[in-house]
Amino acid sequence: MTYEEVMSYLEEVGSEQTRNIFAKHGAREFYGVKVADLKKILKYVKKDQKLALKLYDSGNSDAMYLAGLAVDAKLMTKEQLQSWAKEAYWYMLSEYTVAWVAAESPYALELAREWMRSDEEMIACAGWSTYSSYLGYAGADDLDLQEVARLLEQVRVGIHEAPNRVRFDMNGFVISTGVYVPELREAAQRVAKEIGKVHVDVGDTACKVPLASDYIEKVLSRGEPKKKKNLRC
Repeated sequence: MTYEEVMSYLEEVGSEQTRNIFAKHGAREFYGVKVADLKKILKYVKKDQKLALKLYDSGNSDAMYLAGLAVDAKLMTKEQLQSWAKEAYWYMLSEYTVAWVAAESPYALELAREWMRSDEEMIACAGWSTYSSYLGYAGADDLDLQEVARLLEQVRVGIHEAPNRVRFDMNGFVISTGVYVPELREAAQRVAKEIGKVHVDVGDTACKVPLASDYIEKVLSRGEPKKKKNLRC
């Protein structure tokens, strides 16, 4: 498919209901396309790296999300990922699209560490979410357990004073550690119980912040989680 054909399809399948939902969550330029409808044309886009990059550059949120599903993360340059993070202006792009692709890229930890220190809220969100995603994707030998432990401590002492949406992703980091890092599972649970309920302003939406301690226990009750072969969905 050409770029024009993809954009025409997105415009055609967008719905008023989905547009209203996305608008409440912070999206600006978009058609309001459900992820299920994005996946219907994914097979035509995923083999075309140039097209995927052009879709992200469009600035249209639906096209940007599709680009994240379609792009080959292993072929992304660090500069391209940096650009993607800067253009990810709302959480669906920063916490999912950018984070998933970055976590599957060769620059996962390098960029996660850099972005987590950013003063820009959405970039910091991308950093925490990238690291969280990486915990569920990388093998045990690829994890720096001392670093993960230090980050848990950073969350413990600082989550409630962090920028609004960053609090959501710090909470997610505790959950990912508790679920995917057996060596630090007890530490993650201690942190989860100490931070307790994390308050995030989610605007006029029905979204809720999961209680990390309960969420970890819920996932583990189903058995030992397996590492993910693909993060994007």
